[in-house]
Amino acid sequence: MLKQQRFLLALIALLVVGALIVVTPFGKQYGLGKINLGLDLRGGSQLTLQVNPTEEVKDITPNVMEAVQTVVANRLNPEGVSEIVVQTVGSQQILVQLPGVSDPKDAEQLLSQVAQLDFRRPNNAILAQVNVRSSELQRLLQKLPEAEKAGDAAALAKIQGEVQQKQKQLTELQDQFFVKTDLTGEDLNDAGYSISQSQPNKWDVTLRFDVDGGRKFATLTKSLAGTGQPLGIFLDGKSISQATVSERFKDNGITGGAAIITGNFELEEAKLLANQLKGGSLPVPVKVEEIRTVGATLGQDSIRRSVYAGIGGLILVLIFMGVWYRLPGLIADVALCVYGLLTFACYVLFGVTLTLPGIAGFILSIGMAVDANILIFERTREELRSGKTLYRSIESGFYRAFTSILDSNVTTLIACGVLYWLGSGLVRGFAVTLGIGVAVSMFTAITCSRTLMFTAISLPSLRKVELFDSKKAVS
Repeated sequence: MLKQQRFLLALIALLVVGALIVVTPFGKQYGLGKINLGLDLRGGSQLTLQVNPTEEVKDITPNVMEAVQTVVANRLNPEGVSEIVVQTVGSQQILVQLPGVSDPKDAEQLLSQVAQLDFRRPNNAILAQVNVRSSELQRLLQKLPEAEKAGDAAALAKIQGEVQQKQKQLTELQDQFFVKTDLTGEDLNDAGYSISQSQPNKWDVTLRFDVDGGRKFATLTKSLAGTGQPLGIFLDGKSISQATVSERFKDNGITGGAAIITGNFELEEAKLLANQLKGGSLPVPVKVEEIRTVGATLGQDSIRRSVYAGIGGLILVLIFMGVWYRLPGLIADVALCVYGLLTFACYVLFGVTLTLPGIAGFILSIGMAVDANILIFERTREELRSGKTLYRSIESGFYRAFTSILDSNVTTLIACGVLYWLGSGLVRGFAVTLGIGVAVSMFTAITCSRTLMFTAISLPSLRKVELFDSKKAVS
């Protein structure tokens, strides 16, 4: 038991040190130590998007608007932790609020693209013509030095004209070199990015297809394996990568439903492309109609008062716990401080953007963390008054309260999951902050408080009943 307590104390100390590194300026050296504020606390940018019909989609129905809204939200906020607001305005417009973004050009570029991914194979007829034109061009290029050496200006001009004509023909043929296949971005399940294995300091984009897409990809790569013919990967009709398929895949093709776009991307390019593909294809194009900078709806004075109110409330809770529950209350105060530090560190690591709903979720989780300790301490007092020893009372108090704590937190997490799944923008932000807070509060209430309590009673000076229950001491 003593060995387990020492291990848990070391784990808690390690987590506290790690959290301090994350939230302090030291963490900024590694891109940490910063938490974003939402549009209502910090200000940012606001974009108005116009949804335009096409020949395929002539009417902008509510279902089309809902699909566009979903894709826009997924592209701008693929992780679902930023307080980005995406909502429809009227019948053909979408309002996007980007907190803390003073230059929305990147978002504008990301939203303006339809991002239609497709895989193409060479057209054999065009390939034969390319080979013929290439051979003819090489012969003409070999004649150029002879014409220059002979000093025949007329012959040189004629050859140069033929070279330009062949180059133009090759360019026209290359535009038709690839033909579309039935493998498109609709067969895509997920996209990400990873460090390139072939080029130093470069990044690749990883793709994972669904079951049907995996079969299509295997069939396509099987037909190209060992031929030397390239597989073309196109985004919005533009080639972004070409790759040859090794002969070892000649029998079955590349199976497993995974692929890598080796476009020698920079990190930001790989992130952008992965988010475009993961976000999905817009069913119709959108145009940015208006961009404006939005000031914070809450001034610095309001933010300062909110911080003071939060600190004041926390201090009152700490005082109440210490006075009413004595030593266990002081231990709960330490656990609550650890909870606040760990939760804040999680917000930084997950890139959570705080707004008023997000702060509300954090404060609500503080209440749940205190509530868990109160349940434990009340059960401990009941056991003490029934005549059990101090050690057995604490052990039984944690055991009896655990079921209630688990049930209440699990149901809250389920509610957070539903809000995150069905909600968007501010609702998702509230669900994320509350969910993180509840998960951390379970750890601090059960593990941290329990370990500190048993460590305290292992010291003779603190192994006194009156430090846990004044009524029991008086009786």
